[in-house]
Amino acid sequence: MRSPPLVLLLSLALAGGSALAQTELSSPAPLPAAASPGPSSALSLGQVLTQLRGSPGWRSAELRYRSAELALAAAQARAGFNLSVGAEANAVKLPAASGETQLSATLTAQASIAVLPWSPPLEAVRQAQRSLLRAAAERRAAQATLTLNTVQAYWAARNAQEARLLADAQATLAGRQLQVAQAQRQAGVLPLSGLLAREQALSDAQARQREAGGDADLAARQLVNLLGQPVFLPTDPAAYGALPTEPQLPTAVDAVIARALSGRAEVTGAQNDLLDAQAGLQAARLDAGLPELNASVQYGQLGAGQSPAGWTVGASLNAKTGVLAGQARVPVRTPGEQPTGVTLALTASVPLVGGDKRVSVRSAEVAVQGTELALATARQSVELEVRQRQADLLTALDTLASRRGALRQAQEAQGTARARLAAGLVTALDVEDANLQLRQAALGEENARVQAFLASLRLAQSSAELDLTLLTAAPATPSTQTAPTPEARP
Repeated sequence: MRSPPLVLLLSLALAGGSALAQTELSSPAPLPAAASPGPSSALSLGQVLTQLRGSPGWRSAELRYRSAELALAAAQARAGFNLSVGAEANAVKLPAASGETQLSATLTAQASIAVLPWSPPLEAVRQAQRSLLRAAAERRAAQATLTLNTVQAYWAARNAQEARLLADAQATLAGRQLQVAQAQRQAGVLPLSGLLAREQALSDAQARQREAGGDADLAARQLVNLLGQPVFLPTDPAAYGALPTEPQLPTAVDAVIARALSGRAEVTGAQNDLLDAQAGLQAARLDAGLPELNASVQYGQLGAGQSPAGWTVGASLNAKTGVLAGQARVPVRTPGEQPTGVTLALTASVPLVGGDKRVSVRSAEVAVQGTELALATARQSVELEVRQRQADLLTALDTLASRRGALRQAQEAQGTARARLAAGLVTALDVEDANLQLRQAALGEENARVQAFLASLRLAQSSAELDLTLLTAAPATPSTQTAPTPEARP
């Protein structure tokens, strides 16, 4: 049987890692870049968010807002001054058997404009204006959600690459530890259970390695799905740029809730729905209480008996529709000398029995009550979401502080392992394991920092204060190191 000193020498030879003790104690060892073909360039968050503005989701939000703008322009055109011209031709033979055929042609013109405040065309303009405000709030909310999801996917892709490289290193270390265990087993100083434990550790490390590779691929595809176009993702985490800074503690929740209630799309939409319902109620009451009343005046060669009419001008006002209309008729050939006159007319119609106007009023009242409840529900939902987002941010900050504590402990453990290696108490593999534990703790701290940053963005989104231009205009400064960047495609 070999002596224990010989086994120790054999283990050290298999470990072959005396150079590991030369690394710096203050920071974990840098992760190596994956060697795969592709262009070499950094990818900043600002570049990704700039590409997001061409994504299908972003353009769809813009198109919905543009549609609301066109609807408002159409409503304003219908409520404004309208003018049309026309012509008509007539052939009259009276009596039909022996009369002389008379031909006539007349040019006509009609103009109209809504003048009374309750006119349906003017109410349609006000409704279109509210719809435009609703569309603007929904556009901002949709683009804020896309921005937040893209930022999350960007940092997820970066951390997935970091985790993949760490899993590769852990699998390599597990393989070397298995070689040492096999040598110790052959030397008779390691029981079979110890060898089986090392084999299982290698199997678990390889499973984590495959899982990390799959996670990196899915993270890349998620980012591509949001952007709607291929993007070259670096395999070196340093090429993604500096990690976000730690967010500040949130302000008083009541002030945040007040800003959210004035800017959230859900509240804005519910308020506009209430205004639409109130306008519908006012129109229903007006329709039920105001009679059909129309006043008209006509002046010109009106004609009498069998004399054809000459030129005429006229105007009319409908009290219920609120539309003022004007007409003019000019014959192409003068029918002869005719006296001019004026005609005044006033017509009114009041329903006495039947009709569904009262039911319409009641239905409009119910609609107002429903939209009032919807507005109250939207306000409560927004308030609850803001409070939840603020609590999530505080939790994320606590988690970040805990991960930093774990990082300091891992740094101390690495220093202790190196000191024990110098004293001959442990092997180089133990130091390498401490290095990997430090890298694992560093990755946990980076993930916690990203999650705290995302929690602050979610809080800003919940209060309608997420600045989309700031995220795009001030991207993180990328590192000068570059790495092969394979193209990620869905």
